[in-house]
Amino acid sequence: MTTRREFLSGLAATGLAAQPVFREHAIRSLFHANVIAGDRAPAALADDETYWSQIQRAFDSDRTMINLNNGGCSPTPSHVLEAMIRDLRFSNELPVEHMWRVLEPRIESVRRDIASEFGCDPEEMAITRNASEANEIMIFGLDLKRGDEVVITNQNYGRMITSWEQRARREGIVVKQISFKVPPPSDEYLVNLFRAAITPRTRAIEVTHITNLTGQIMPVRQIVELARPRGIEVFVDGAHAFAHFPFKRDDLGCDYYGTSLHKWLLAPVGTGFLYVRKDKQKKLWPLMAAAATQDNDIRKYEEIGTHPAANHNAISAALAFHRGIGVDRKIARLRYLRDRWAKRLLAESSRVSVLTPLDDRQSGAIALFQVDGLDNVKLGAWLFSQHRIVNTPIVHPEFKGIRITPNVYTTLDEIDIFTDKVLEAIKKGIPA
Repeated sequence: MTTRREFLSGLAATGLAAQPVFREHAIRSLFHANVIAGDRAPAALADDETYWSQIQRAFDSDRTMINLNNGGCSPTPSHVLEAMIRDLRFSNELPVEHMWRVLEPRIESVRRDIASEFGCDPEEMAITRNASEANEIMIFGLDLKRGDEVVITNQNYGRMITSWEQRARREGIVVKQISFKVPPPSDEYLVNLFRAAITPRTRAIEVTHITNLTGQIMPVRQIVELARPRGIEVFVDGAHAFAHFPFKRDDLGCDYYGTSLHKWLLAPVGTGFLYVRKDKQKKLWPLMAAAATQDNDIRKYEEIGTHPAANHNAISAALAFHRGIGVDRKIARLRYLRDRWAKRLLAESSRVSVLTPLDDRQSGAIALFQVDGLDNVKLGAWLFSQHRIVNTPIVHPEFKGIRITPNVYTTLDEIDIFTDKVLEAIKKGIPA
């Protein structure tokens, strides 16, 4: 059995014990959880409620509601929130000294820790406020001429599509949106759609690592390998991917990557990162002006004016919690929760279809379902108004459904209540 000393030694080996904001109750929860886990494989822990109940205690969640929209934004563990509030209070005592001179330099430690987790050099890691900011740096930072073409899909995140379309209206570039089936028949099918859209005028491709609509994991590496020999830049929107399932930069082979950290890393709202490979930094402009001396400095993408240091410094506490669980354990649990509701609905009603492939290679926690004969928007509204179940109705020109996204603090009771209510609506209809 693991002793507390052995557990703390393990934390020290990964740099976690150095986090002064890791409250005693948080360490106690992780300690007890790891004692319960022992040396069992992640899959063997996925349904162990004794283990996951310890993790759930790290959150001050509103249990009067069932939150199944963690793909939008997740609550942060209590000790991470406390770390941010502590630094906000400290900043407020004397901002020009405490915030600028004491707390702001600690962003370098955050940069180091996140770069290590992603698998890149710290000089390639910029700390941003969210995926939209990171992705718009890529979208607006690339020099393009009238007539140059950009390839995206019509399932890219809406704000990113809007950003490309603004460039098209303002500068005369051509934005080509490709459509794909949900779920797609194969990775090769997806890659071939991108291949068919490429012309001699193609300058950039923006691909989502995992879509926000159905939770489809895209074949990013294959798309990068398709584009690079042709001199086409590939921007990867990883808003829903980082800290959701295990991967490193080199697994993707990408040169650019943007993500939010307030989703799956469970960091405070207003945190994200932008990765730009070192030899790509000079030609990618920042959103806000930076001096020419910063052409090759990743920090030029952080030039946003006065901002709170507390938010980004708390990323390290969230990362420590993430590592304390382990990404392999996390994704095993998330897929277990996904399968618990999705496979039960499929088994108990022939009217249910799931538009997300339920396999470990193509999806994680996010899944989209629809019910023949039921309006998904009305079903979502009924689940929320009558049963306090937070969900995400999706209406796309080519498909529709309800997106369900649990997280590590979600209980089995919450998953089962949701499933029960959907089956009730299928059998009895939605009351007018």
